[in-house]
Amino acid sequence: MVIIRSTIFLIWFAFISTVISVGCLPALLMPQAVAMRTSRFWCQASIWGLKVFAGLDWEIRGTPPPPGVLIASKHMSMWDTMAIYMTLGMPAFVLKESLLNVPFYGWYARKVGMIAIDREAGASALRIMVGKARAIFAQGRSVAIFPEGTRKQPGQAPDYKPGVAGLYGQLDVACAPIALNSGLYWTGPAGFIKKPGRIVIEFLPLIPPGLKRREFMTALETGIETATASLIAEARSKGL
Repeated sequence: MVIIRSTIFLIWFAFISTVISVGCLPALLMPQAVAMRTSRFWCQASIWGLKVFAGLDWEIRGTPPPPGVLIASKHMSMWDTMAIYMTLGMPAFVLKESLLNVPFYGWYARKVGMIAIDREAGASALRIMVGKARAIFAQGRSVAIFPEGTRKQPGQAPDYKPGVAGLYGQLDVACAPIALNSGLYWTGPAGFIKKPGRIVIEFLPLIPPGLKRREFMTALETGIETATASLIAEARSKGL
């Protein structure tokens, strides 16, 4: 049954992605706000399909942060990006530069102001990130980053990269950590399997600006990893 429902969702996801990305191409020639609303609608339609076709719902815990903060989230699946984008006022995500070359996805990502970086560029990548992030904050939006740089399976050893500390230090803004357990439900080869249940996304207390680099990284990693482990343990205790 899980495979059947996952297949139905995949068909739905492919359908809405095609219809929205092609049908809304004129949005790329309009003000940025139009493309942002289009992207948000795609996220909403995708998550609606998860609930209806795959039996996968979600809930929010904690208090969502205000605009104008650095969002740092655990990353386990594509679901994370959609949920954060929907919930937190359409922030700009830090992503790999190569993703801008993906047809349709890259076009919309560029239009809505995603912050693309070359991970091999070293110090210059941080300068680019900081400059683009300041422009995003000037719009009253937040900037979101996955501190480990890639998706992690539940229980996999953490690997926090220095980029998040560089942004935090240069921008002098509060950081909003996020824990979640989506990897327990959005799983399998290429994320094909969607298990029924309820994903939890938890907004943790803000980390104030001005902490020293090591102090910040310790607070961020400890907070996210502790809360994520708790969410995973809770879900597994219910038989997942």
